[in-house]
Amino acid sequence: MKKNPKQFTVFSSLTSSAGSSVSGAELGHLPDNITVLEGDSVTLRCRIEEEVTHRAWLNRSNILYTGTDKWTLDNRVTMANNNDSDFSIHIEKVRVYDEGPYICTFQANNRPLVTQVYLIVQGHSARIVNVSRSVSVNEGENVNLFCLAVGRPEPTVTWKEQEYGLMSEGEFLDITEIKRQQAKDYECITNNGVAPPDQHKVKVTVNYPPMITDMKNMPAHLGKTAILRCEAMAVPPAAFEWYRDENDRRGEVDNTLRIKNEKTRSLLLFTNVTEKHFGNYTCSASNRLGASNASMLLFSMNIVV
Repeated sequence: MKKNPKQFTVFSSLTSSAGSSVSGAELGHLPDNITVLEGDSVTLRCRIEEEVTHRAWLNRSNILYTGTDKWTLDNRVTMANNNDSDFSIHIEKVRVYDEGPYICTFQANNRPLVTQVYLIVQGHSARIVNVSRSVSVNEGENVNLFCLAVGRPEPTVTWKEQEYGLMSEGEFLDITEIKRQQAKDYECITNNGVAPPDQHKVKVTVNYPPMITDMKNMPAHLGKTAILRCEAMAVPPAAFEWYRDENDRRGEVDNTLRIKNEKTRSLLLFTNVTEKHFGNYTCSASNRLGASNASMLLFSMNIVV
């Protein structure tokens, strides 16, 4: 009468710095994969209840152990147990290249018994390794940003900006004919679930010529102070100049006038208005991309404009 084969069992246990462990299962019910973080340790156990003549552990096509004979030169791999019923190996400080299939094989009663488990090493949190620097471009040009990331498992890469949220999925973000309203920080985010996401912001500056946004005629009283205002939006910031008539620059010879330039505006200050001050004034705002002019009138309160 033929003897029924006895149960052949493979166990695995994973040990991390936190002391957590995961056990395997019996042959026929083994999980396809065992997952361990890089730097943790893992013990793979094979157990059988019948007499064994030969036994071995293999990783891919490489022999790790045959019986008590160690074939691998890796000193992180050791024999954890080797007796009639338990044939176990231990891998200390698992590395990414340890990932792959591990095969436990026995020869019992002239009958080979083989089982396999696949070790997955989640060793690298997602991190950005190369990303575009902050850029300065002229309005209407194309912008091409990149964000390269590594990790295990393979990380995702997304581009976001604060106002609209998700803009693009993938390592590259292309903006065609960029507009001044698109000057902002663009954030690259990479994640693979191993650790918190890695992220990096790329500042995009859009240059454009000045555009005067605020100017108006102003009334004034004789003997009082008065102010003419000229505001302009520009990148880089505009330089301001004032003219009374053609090529007549104000504020240099008339000690009753003073020019105060700020980041986005210029003020023409009159400390003591006289009749000679009434008239038309031109504000000029310029940067390396162009210039914009606007005229405004300083008039007497007694004159209706």
